[in-house]
Amino acid sequence: MATLHEREHNREAIMKALYEAVEGNRLLGLTGEQMREDLAMPEEDLAAACTYLAAEELVQVEWARGNTPAMVTLTHKGIQIMETEEKDSD
Repeated sequence: MATLHEREHNREAIMKALYEAVEGNRLLGLTGEQMREDLAMPEEDLAAACTYLAAEELVQVEWARGNTPAMVTLTHKGIQIMETEEKDSD
């Protein structure tokens, strides 16, 4: 089981990967397999992070068998948060 710090890091990594990949377009997303490979994240940690982010209404997840994210997309709220963070870092 991941520590609190690891779980926070996983959620942040997913949000950044999605935002960079879709460039603010809500119609685009990443597959769970692609995120697992790109982020080198164990499947159960990816599923836990996606579940959390979906509950916060930051991402929308289409689930495959075995509690695996098939496709993950940013919601409008998720895009707004990432855009705010991008502006604040400039």
